[in-house]
Amino acid sequence: MATYQQIQDYVRRNNGFTPKTCWIAHVKDELGLPMRKASNRLGAERKYPCPEDKKSEIEAALRHFGMIDFDRLLG
Repeated sequence: MATYQQIQDYVRRNNGFTPKTCWIAHVKDELGLPMRKASNRLGAERKYPCPEDKKSEIEAALRHFGMIDFDRLLG
């Protein structure tokens, strides 16, 4: 499983922006991937959810690292 730093590096190299770790966590949570509760999380709701226009790039990085496959995205 890739680290958040590896995912950030991949997205930066391929898409020209660095996603926030909270965006990566949001996408992983929506896809049902294993998560741990962040020590700095303030409550149940996300303070900084991933913008809709950035989700596909993060999902592509997760696919690249074998964390999800295309069939899983189709549901």
